[in-house]
Amino acid sequence: MISLNSYISFNGNAREAVEYYKSIFGGEATVDTFSSFVDSMPVTPEDADKIMHAHIKGDNGIELMLADTPTGMNYDEGMRISLTLSGDDEATLTEYWQKLSGDGTVTMPLEKSPWGDMFGMLKDKFGVDWMININSVNIS
Repeated sequence: MISLNSYISFNGNAREAVEYYKSIFGGEATVDTFSSFVDSMPVTPEDADKIMHAHIKGDNGIELMLADTPTGMNYDEGMRISLTLSGDDEATLTEYWQKLSGDGTVTMPLEKSPWGDMFGMLKDKFGVDWMININSVNIS
């Protein structure tokens, strides 16, 4: 089995992002701070409570991994990736669209695409780009 997971870097607000995404996708979140690893690596005081690694295992198989960028490493807002949610469950994908776009900015409305699926793009409140594709199987 192969799974695709997305890892998103944040600039000190990963904890807030974990709670936000968990509220949308449900499931469980595990969170480790940099101070959790103080015995195996040097940790600066300003990084101690930042998120070194978080994993959200959401409902319906959705998984996200997140972390804060530690002091001394370059954080580049432009190095974000687009995350894609796609599938046949029109109701669930539409709900995710509504929640993500509620605090975000729609860059392409969720509407019928030239290839027949429902497709939309948005930037959520953390500046993360999302694409949602609802397969044409469920579209009348």
